[in-house]
Amino acid sequence: MSLCVLEKVSKTYTTGDLVVYALRQVDLTIDPGEFVAVMGPSGSGKTTLMNILGCLDVPSSGRYALAGKDVTAMDDDELSRMRSEHIGFIFQSFHLLPYATALENVLLPTLYLERPVDGGKSRALELLSLVGLEDRAHFRPNQLSGGQQQRVAIARALMNDPELVLADEPTGALDTTTAAGIMRLLSSLNERGKTIVVVTHDPEVAAYARRVIRMRDGVPTEQPSGRTPRPLTAHPPVTP
Repeated sequence: MSLCVLEKVSKTYTTGDLVVYALRQVDLTIDPGEFVAVMGPSGSGKTTLMNILGCLDVPSSGRYALAGKDVTAMDDDELSRMRSEHIGFIFQSFHLLPYATALENVLLPTLYLERPVDGGKSRALELLSLVGLEDRAHFRPNQLSGGQQQRVAIARALMNDPELVLADEPTGALDTTTAAGIMRLLSSLNERGKTIVVVTHDPEVAAYARRVIRMRDGVPTEQPSGRTPRPLTAHPPVTP
């Protein structure tokens, strides 16, 4: 069963008598374990698409199902529950709490679950180890580099074991060398079975994906799937 299914999804915004289409009749499926990149110029609809995939917004028309559940008509509480239980978010600007430690930031998603996570602290420490920051668990964001902060954000996104990880320009605030390390990490997570969707303007970042969706005027077109990822501009392996 596909993880994400969009059927004839449109999103419109109205200003006076003017109706603007952010998405137009989008049909799209994403299967478990895929690594998908979404590209496009400003205003192409890529951010709107990510917002709908992430249950941050709903279609004006059409249907969206996530993990077999039709989210199209869900209310805000139901959408919040879907986000907490099924989706992990990674943002360009990290969005870490400045006065919380790396460990405390990773634990944040558990606060929004209806049921507590068994062994939450142990799981958070395991995730920090997975992203190479086991020795930085008690550091605050201002004590970490940009790459390390993004790794904390990735660990946080994985805390509730989501089926879908959405990354919005995850390397946009990083230098090329650090960005390469982040993309290698996301590739490694995908190889472990995580479904990842990356929104990016950078073709070198998109090259890591097995499938590239290009947005223009609210309509997606695709490059052939099954591509072999190539690395960002060559650099020796690094740990940001």
